[in-house]
Amino acid sequence: MSTTLRDLLVAEWENEASRPPFPGPSTSYSVSGGISDEEDPTNTSPIFSSEEEQSPENLKKVTAPAASLLDLKLNENLDKEELKKSSEFITLEPATIVDKSFEESEPSYSSVKEVLKTAEKSPFSSNLKCKQLSEVSSDLKIESVTLTDLTKEPSASLEKVTAKSVEKCEAKGEATVSEESTVITSREVVGGRIPEKDEATVTVQSNVCVSDNAKSTALKQCPSVGVKLDVLDLNISQRLNGGGLLMSPESCTMVDEAWERLNKSYVYFKGKPVGTLAAMDTSADALNYNQVFVRDFVPTGLACLMKEPPEPEIVRNFLLKTLHLQGLEKRVDNFTLGEGVLPASFKVLYDSDQEKETLLVDFGASAIGRVAPVDSGFWWIILLRSYIKRTRDYALLDRPEVQNGMKLILKLCLSDGFDTFPTLLCADGCSMIDRRMGIYGYPIEIQALFYFALRCAKQMLKPELDGKEFIERIEKRITALSYHIQTYYWLDFTQLNNIYRYKTEEYSHTAVNKFNVIPESIPDWVFDFMPLRGGYLIGNVSPARMDFRWFLVGNCVAILSSLVTPAQATAIMDLVEERWEDLIGEMPLKITYPALEGHEWRLVTGFDPKNTRWSYHNGGSWPMLLWLLSAACIKVGRPQIAKRAIELAEQRLSKDGWPEYYDGKTGRYVGKQARKYQTWSIAGYLVAKMMVENPSNLLMISLEEDKKIAKSRLTRSHSTSF
Repeated sequence: MSTTLRDLLVAEWENEASRPPFPGPSTSYSVSGGISDEEDPTNTSPIFSSEEEQSPENLKKVTAPAASLLDLKLNENLDKEELKKSSEFITLEPATIVDKSFEESEPSYSSVKEVLKTAEKSPFSSNLKCKQLSEVSSDLKIESVTLTDLTKEPSASLEKVTAKSVEKCEAKGEATVSEESTVITSREVVGGRIPEKDEATVTVQSNVCVSDNAKSTALKQCPSVGVKLDVLDLNISQRLNGGGLLMSPESCTMVDEAWERLNKSYVYFKGKPVGTLAAMDTSADALNYNQVFVRDFVPTGLACLMKEPPEPEIVRNFLLKTLHLQGLEKRVDNFTLGEGVLPASFKVLYDSDQEKETLLVDFGASAIGRVAPVDSGFWWIILLRSYIKRTRDYALLDRPEVQNGMKLILKLCLSDGFDTFPTLLCADGCSMIDRRMGIYGYPIEIQALFYFALRCAKQMLKPELDGKEFIERIEKRITALSYHIQTYYWLDFTQLNNIYRYKTEEYSHTAVNKFNVIPESIPDWVFDFMPLRGGYLIGNVSPARMDFRWFLVGNCVAILSSLVTPAQATAIMDLVEERWEDLIGEMPLKITYPALEGHEWRLVTGFDPKNTRWSYHNGGSWPMLLWLLSAACIKVGRPQIAKRAIELAEQRLSKDGWPEYYDGKTGRYVGKQARKYQTWSIAGYLVAKMMVENPSNLLMISLEEDKKIAKSRLTRSHSTSF
């Protein structure tokens, strides 16, 4: 009896199940089951791997378990030239775009290479993956393709095999697929691009070759996530997306639409893509939604880097263009901003008379609150690390202006002052919440991004000149900052009970209530919201003040940067599960919880008509946040939470026109002032989808706990023990 495709897949899974799912000797798994990107103290940098680790042989050895199901062993039948092409990707050099394969030698810029010589292995494999197949109706009976069919004619393209199955189906009088199907050649299956719709294609009757009477095959537990994956029913019609991963037809349609809309949002300057528009809603006034926002571009940049094959050109151009804008003089009225401040946004203007393009830059002077964006510089450093990790473009990192740009940002944050805390003092409206919402002081979102950016900069700074001094200052700051956040921002049932019993008016170093927080200031909702299992980082801690609100961005970034301990990260995910209706509701995800209402809303927001209760920043639901939640869930080993949230969003997000945010306590209604076709809502969905389907993408946006920091933790004094 001939070997069926199902037998081949099952045999392949059994062979791959015992292997680690992601490449790299420095990659390990955390206690909670998530992916580990551990920083080896013996390494000078954990970003890149050595030449031996980056060899094509090693990269072909390991792949994610989900991807191994799709490897049809076509590599034995393809010529070596095709194999070489399938492993190629684009590396962008300073002046030109050059195709390079893994067989090429490392670049010769040794100054960065010596700093980054013993880093972790790139998670991106060059093994073959299937490309997008045509959609099949669910009631279609499909003939099986045996191993003999795949090996009988090594040089034959895939359409010949599928054509045979179509003939068999037609001979039996069975249904075939829809008339519009794209021919997929063997070159396209192993890594080429699927032709765009506007290109000339040949339409034939084809089908997906799966056994008619195949039984459901349960996927075994994946050690990278520590949970069981869903049952894969081979009788259900499915097709493959551009990355070679199984998706339902409905989901595939939504992903295709998302990529198409994302590509249409590209902004070009002098013929090169430099960013994406904030939104493409033609039914409303543009306001500043026709500009490129630094923080908004981050999910778009990650989507382009995670795509197979990656499209890093726009990310590189964006990094360099915003770095150039950093050097401009920044004035608000008669005051000059710090040299390291990055813009909140920029816009391309075209002068038809002079036939010249110029950039209109906003450093906060045009913002609602006239506040400079503190988070722009942090997001820029984080995205730079993701780009270097994905492309290994050492030349960009080695450029003096890039190194100097990071130092200018760090100077703003590490300068000496009157601070008694390692946290960063900020004004209201300095981050994603860019309106008055009571986050002035030391908001958790800024502190988590600050910590994340410091650790990324530590990896990428060269020790030459004053780089060593910056690295030493970073090490001292992140040690103190991690202790401060883990100790004073953390809230769970036990800590809430301790704060409830605080004494006040304590003096000297023996004080337990160090910030003199009045227990009566604890809002009533916290006692009902806090479950016995779970916890989170509260929004703000300053003298005599604790903001007990939940802020999703700060908590998820704290997990990704390992600002919280593994136990605290697990507790945050426990809280999300326990309070699903409050934090997720009918449309993910609440940016903050709960909403400010009544007299408190009037005092804190100043009667802000856009931030009414359960709307916009005041308890609104933002689909863009899907990518942050998904990344945090995968790292903690709870991808089922992310998958559930994504499926919830897929029910309405595309049908509602990809809105910016949703209103209502459960996120049921499209926001009253929400722009449609919001770019980061689209990109956030794509990034979340790609990370869930290929968890190795997490390594681009995640850091493992620094053992050196953990060992040097400050010890709480006896007076502060509970």
